[in-house]
Amino acid sequence: MIDRRDVLKAGVALGAVAALPARGWAQEPGEALSALFDRMFAEQLRLNPEGATQLGLDTGANADLRAQLGDEGPAGRQAARTLTARHVALLEAFNTDKLSAEDKRNYDVVLYTKRQQAAAQRFDFGGASYSRSPYVVSQLTGAYQSTPSFLDTKHPIENASDAEAYLSRLGQFADQLTANTNDLRDQSARGIVPPDFLLDATIDQLTKTAVPGAQATVVTSLQRRAAAKGLDPRFGARAAQLYGTKVFPALQTQLALVKDLRAKATSDAGVWKFKEGPDFYAVALAGTTTTRMSPEEVHKFGLDEAAAISARLDALLKAQGFTKGSIGARMAALYKDPAQLYPDTDEGKRQAIAYCNDRLAAIRPRLPRAFKRQPQYAFEVRRVPVENEAGAASAFAQPPSLDGKRPGLVYFNLRDAAEWPKFCLATTVFHEGLPGHQFEGGLALSNANLPLIRKTGGFSGYGEGWALYAEQLADELGMYDDDPLGRLGYLKFQLFRANRCVVDTGIHHYRWTRAQAIARFVDQEGEAPGFAAREVDRYCATPGQACSYKIGHSVFVKLREEAKAKLGARFALADFHEAVLGTGRVPLEILEAETRRWLAGA
Repeated sequence: MIDRRDVLKAGVALGAVAALPARGWAQEPGEALSALFDRMFAEQLRLNPEGATQLGLDTGANADLRAQLGDEGPAGRQAARTLTARHVALLEAFNTDKLSAEDKRNYDVVLYTKRQQAAAQRFDFGGASYSRSPYVVSQLTGAYQSTPSFLDTKHPIENASDAEAYLSRLGQFADQLTANTNDLRDQSARGIVPPDFLLDATIDQLTKTAVPGAQATVVTSLQRRAAAKGLDPRFGARAAQLYGTKVFPALQTQLALVKDLRAKATSDAGVWKFKEGPDFYAVALAGTTTTRMSPEEVHKFGLDEAAAISARLDALLKAQGFTKGSIGARMAALYKDPAQLYPDTDEGKRQAIAYCNDRLAAIRPRLPRAFKRQPQYAFEVRRVPVENEAGAASAFAQPPSLDGKRPGLVYFNLRDAAEWPKFCLATTVFHEGLPGHQFEGGLALSNANLPLIRKTGGFSGYGEGWALYAEQLADELGMYDDDPLGRLGYLKFQLFRANRCVVDTGIHHYRWTRAQAIARFVDQEGEAPGFAAREVDRYCATPGQACSYKIGHSVFVKLREEAKAKLGARFALADFHEAVLGTGRVPLEILEAETRRWLAGA
């Protein structure tokens, strides 16, 4: 559940521990492994100060990180590669013979993570968002779109020291922009340029970001929050001056380069067009799904799943009186039902967010029926900031801080309210919120048996697989018993995730065009064209990740069926959930092994 754009940018867990003394290897094996994890974790922190702030760990021995941003340039990438290689070597040299089963699982997961990270770092190009991206600047990647949001929503302003740290980071934001621009220029010379339609969205967002200081979020955020704390108004004036002299020129330079590249870009959507594209896609697909499935296997899996879900949708649609036309045509008609649409106004969008928060509250009292533990963090739903709507995902989650001072957040992109009819909202709340990402992630953060290096890391196959399973669980807990259209929305999004497997592999392996990919969503499930286009653009920028949802979901469902078959009358849903959530976030192959080990002893 950790903010995928921030966490995956670093490639592994983020966080901090107090300054750690070197500890000898003469310790008990489990203690020695914990000490190694602590040192690795502390070293990772130095490469991503934003992650420390996100988790509320930029204090004490790591307080200096509150005034820093990550290095976006070649030196930062080389430091990350060097650190990863050293961590892999340390882990491979560690004697695991006498580790407990739990310690061995932690070891296997961290080593898997580091090897996965090393495989991705072989490619000296691109950036990161929901997963590794081939593009350093796009509608989803680049400091221009991530750092302003980070400064506004993550960097705390409680006192003058925080304001000074903010100003330090604001100056470094300009350095990040320059580093991204230089990389974009260098990579474009190597032929690594986003397709023209991604550059269109990037230009839109950059234009909205590169505004005069009086309108810039990075300026007004400090002015507003400093005033609320009664701080010296000169902090706001200094932010405006720093923005005008450093940040604004850097934004303009980047915008000019992107516009120049747009004039020369092609519409080829997939990474197959690059020399290293097929290898990049193989690594991305394996890294995000944590399986060994080939693109061909993923494509067929998606087609098969889509056919099965479509049959269920067909029956439910007929039961609601939608009998004529294809499933896509009938779902499209439901999308246009005025009773399901919130007004495309600020007030209408406020109503949509209020409904989402109501659904979050409504499922809470049902969760004890399915779980032995619940996270104690607060969670809420918000609207994606207007300036990021053009390229932001349709919905996503951000984690709470470890200390709980900042709640876990679920964001909905309401650029066009018609893309989010009421019947589609609830299942997405359950996916991103409870019992999905926020629930699973909250349990991981509060799990005293997990080292920090595992608490705050993750795997898309597990995390997204669980969140999609959580949508199914919400139905099983009765959340649609009096909302049959909501159940249609739930199944529609199951179909959507199956089609993601088809579309992602279609784009990057089978050389589909953007239009082909959009048509799959519109024709098969009646998707709103704008929603479908933005989703397809996301897959173009972050190859492979979209496949992890349905693949991961299928593993959770398969394991539950195995548990039911083996345990019979002794099967208890809460026990099963404790088993699969108690492992923490793990690759799917480790999840299968650990769950079957639990079953063998049950």
